[in-house]
Amino acid sequence: MPTYEYECTDCSHQFEQFQSMSEKPIRKCPKCKKNSVEKRVSAGAGIIFRGTGFYETDYKRAGEKKTDEKKTDDSKTSSKTETTKSESA
Repeated sequence: MPTYEYECTDCSHQFEQFQSMSEKPIRKCPKCKKNSVEKRVSAGAGIIFRGTGFYETDYKRAGEKKTDEKKTDDSKTSSKTETTKSESA
């Protein structure tokens, strides 16, 4: 649910209201109690990250993941090949 900014045209009181997009806009000013409140145009908050933190090391990049997997697969293949050669000798 977004937060909307409002301003009273009579007393110039500005406030924010957390409400659903389907709710009707507020018309009554909480300060002067007159029906003269208008919704303001705002820039918005953008993305809000919550939690302990977000770090670059939390997520691998797509290119790095493929490289790591390839190295692991190559080492497994070479180990199997060496074992097979020593068993047959």
